[in-house]
Amino acid sequence: MKKYDIGLIGLAVMGQNLVLNMANHGFSVAVFNRTVSKMDDFIEKDAAGREIKGCRSIEELIDSLSSPRKILLMVKAGRPVDDFIERLIPGLDAGDIIIDGGNSRYTDTIRRSGELKRKGILFMGAGVSGGEEGALKGPSIMPGGSAEAWPLVEDIFSSIAARVGDGVTCCRWIGPDGAGHFVKMVHNGIEYGDMQMIAEAYWLLEKALGLTPEEMAQVFTEWNEGELNSYLIEITRDIMLKTDDETGRPMLEIILDSAGQKGTGKWVVESALDLGVPLPTIAEAVFARNLSAYKEERVVASDELAGPALSFQGDKKSFVDKIRAALYASKICSYAQGFHLMRAASSHYNWNLDLGEIALLWRGGCIIRARFLDKINAAYAGRPELPNLLVDPFFAAALSESQSAWREVVSESFRLGLSIPAFSSSLAYYDGYRSGRLSANLLQAQRDYFGAHTYERVDRPRGEFFHTEWAVGSGQ
Repeated sequence: MKKYDIGLIGLAVMGQNLVLNMANHGFSVAVFNRTVSKMDDFIEKDAAGREIKGCRSIEELIDSLSSPRKILLMVKAGRPVDDFIERLIPGLDAGDIIIDGGNSRYTDTIRRSGELKRKGILFMGAGVSGGEEGALKGPSIMPGGSAEAWPLVEDIFSSIAARVGDGVTCCRWIGPDGAGHFVKMVHNGIEYGDMQMIAEAYWLLEKALGLTPEEMAQVFTEWNEGELNSYLIEITRDIMLKTDDETGRPMLEIILDSAGQKGTGKWVVESALDLGVPLPTIAEAVFARNLSAYKEERVVASDELAGPALSFQGDKKSFVDKIRAALYASKICSYAQGFHLMRAASSHYNWNLDLGEIALLWRGGCIIRARFLDKINAAYAGRPELPNLLVDPFFAAALSESQSAWREVVSESFRLGLSIPAFSSSLAYYDGYRSGRLSANLLQAQRDYFGAHTYERVDRPRGEFFHTEWAVGSGQ
């Protein structure tokens, strides 16, 4: 009986496209889907004529694979992943490999890695970015987990991954246990930030300057030719030019302003809180989506809460360029926060992440692919222990050049009553990080006053703590 190179469970669109991608690169694939009729339809249509076998049970899938068996799970994160692992374990041998290619929480991946290692089964958590098109034509892949398993699947993953102009494959082993899924989670958090900042730029162009969709499309076209060149800027231009087939109106006038999310943005903010890393831009991007969901309340509030009745009075063309500068500066801050978080996690979990190489993985196939990432790679290549991207000479110079326009955009937005949480929180992060002294001394005094939490002194070594009896009755 023919033995297949790899098995895949879960034939939603991402799973189907990854199967077709693998088959297109010469790999034979056995597949299983909980709803068998969906699998049959896939085998009869899209998979017809390819080395793809439909299996009607988990046992048939396992028996169809060459040893060591490699099984990729493309199922919903959470309990479904554990359920399929439990179903697979009885039929697997020591040294067989299970790969979770979904958007699982990295802490679950750490747990599963330990549990399966004790059973002799190799486990990997692989972040896959690029959406449906990327899955078919070449995604960015961030595999982590068993170092022993990686050489056994590297050829398959590297073959199907995106490649950039210099021939670099957008796939490399990230690190042990949950490292791959952590990096994918941070990627998604940065994606939240990018999308929110671009949305704020659009909002300023429309609401402050009154630009038409066609005029905004031209702006985004021009921005895409410079330092903001990216997939998200490119598709934003396309969105501006799209009209609704039913009404003929611009699509953006038709789409309800209530954004959805699947949870990875929330996870990255929670992980930043757990690790004590400031992540305000990405957090505000998550909260902005949360606020957008309160559509009905916002509609009522719009009639009840007053705001400034002002209009923009300056030079529109000049302000468009200032919005570009503000977007670029905010983007630098957002990425700085994401890479700071990965650096902290790498230290905490002993993952030894190569941050420069991670930037290269994101140059093709994924949603945040951008020219900008080459500069991040260069920053870490020149200084692997760089504490924060903000202090890299290239980015420090870019922020210095942009900050006057950035401050003017934030100030004018506040004056006009336009909400720009990502732009403004990025600027606050920049101003906080560049400050040798902050107001936290008062926070420590307050904490010591009401709770005797102690404080450190500026005239004593770090690590020595003191307490003051502030007043009679303190702490009441």
